[in-house]
Amino acid sequence: MTEQNAKDRAPAVSCVFVCHDGSGRVLLARRSCGARDEPGTWDTGAGALEFGETFEAAVSREVREEYSTQPLDITILGVRNVLRDDPPSHWVAVTFAVRVDPTTVAIGEPHKFDELGWFTADALPEPAHSQLLPTLALLSNG
Repeated sequence: MTEQNAKDRAPAVSCVFVCHDGSGRVLLARRSCGARDEPGTWDTGAGALEFGETFEAAVSREVREEYSTQPLDITILGVRNVLRDDPPSHWVAVTFAVRVDPTTVAIGEPHKFDELGWFTADALPEPAHSQLLPTLALLSNG
């Protein structure tokens, strides 16, 4: 692999966030046909860390973009090294719990999501995105 190919294939940093209501429910979004991967599956929110941005600023920006609301509280849960074959990808997922006001949540990116819902850990929707359960495991361990 050439040096340029290695740089092109460097892992990305993603800020993954599990929005919750503070009462045991998590907010999940169903990925629409315009989603980057796994359309029709339910997942938490996430977005790329931009150059010069703090983790908290990235999470706040992404929560506003995806769910049209402001975070009330942001707590780091952990870090995962995510390697996938389909589609081929590698990223470092810095994962956060984010408390939001459920009455203010709305779909902010309808080209990526077509439905939002509040769920408890024992009643998750199907089908789940391939990264949903490993992400929620960080929340239950946190």
